[in-house]
Amino acid sequence: MTIKPDRKTILIVEDTPEHIEILVHCLREEYATQVALGGELALQIINTDPMPDLILLDVIMPGTIDGHMVCSRLKASKRTRDIPIIFTTALGAVHDESLGFELGAVDYISKPFNTTLVRARIKNHIELKGLRDTLEAQVHERTRELALTQDAAIYGLGILAEFRDTETGMHIKRTQTYVGLLARHLQANPKFSGYFDETTIRLLVNSAPLHDIGKVGVPDNILRKPSSLTAEEFALIKKHTTFGRGVVDQIEEAMHDKMASEFLHFAKEVTYTHHECWNGNGYHGLKGEEIPVSGRLMALADVYDALTSKRVYKSALPHEEALHIIIKGDGRTLPEHFDPEVLQAFIDLGEAFRAVSEKWQD
Repeated sequence: MTIKPDRKTILIVEDTPEHIEILVHCLREEYATQVALGGELALQIINTDPMPDLILLDVIMPGTIDGHMVCSRLKASKRTRDIPIIFTTALGAVHDESLGFELGAVDYISKPFNTTLVRARIKNHIELKGLRDTLEAQVHERTRELALTQDAAIYGLGILAEFRDTETGMHIKRTQTYVGLLARHLQANPKFSGYFDETTIRLLVNSAPLHDIGKVGVPDNILRKPSSLTAEEFALIKKHTTFGRGVVDQIEEAMHDKMASEFLHFAKEVTYTHHECWNGNGYHGLKGEEIPVSGRLMALADVYDALTSKRVYKSALPHEEALHIIIKGDGRTLPEHFDPEVLQAFIDLGEAFRAVSEKWQD
């Protein structure tokens, strides 16, 4: 007998020796086989790598765990829920079949066994599983490619806005990383319990590059002015938050995609509120919990980066001085400007912020 190196493994869960012998004999030329004499042993085998590719599962077995219970447990586990299960049962057990399909079985084979039918059913379900796995892998890869394309486009839009102001895209990279650091650190904070799941963190980080996209609506002579701004000029600078939200609003109106809508929700928040202050002294007067979490994170990330970066009107400050200003205040920047929990997270992450600042210098 020629043994195929890529043979699939069939787990036979059966307590009758005659039935085991029939199944092993009819499958051994095409498949590798494993045998479990009861539900308890079956679960032990299945939870040991490598897992079987398909399970032939007797409904009625001795012990406290019957076939239905084994199936239910396997379908409840993310690790084992995709293993095809074919129940084996006596003829006429209509109720058993109905319950088995409800639990997630893919098929039924009646006893006494027709070996030709057994092989055909197993072959069909092994092939269907392979096709489904291939399709899922292709969908996953396509989704990953689309996400990368979206991220690149968003990042590029952010850099275009920043080029008009800072002449570098490193501000985008740094602030995006700072937001990610703060979000992950605050995952363990009871105040934000359940907020920072993986999807939310990804949306926060990916929307961060758009925070200053509204600067495209501010004239260069104001945006790059090396001297102090007049009251009228500063009022126009402040409008970049409104311009930015307006841009995202127009994008949202043109799209009808749920995933895009979730992302644009955070993008609108961060563009409009990243200059809000916890004490209400920000651009639009939002105060405390009125400020979305995205705006609170970006507010601190943006201030730290502004302090530690060179601009046409100022030189860069060292990390220690920027840290002191944010924690103690300097008259313009005050600790009361920041959510206290976000501020504490920044203090805890001081060295990580320094490392990011030094890694992605302008």
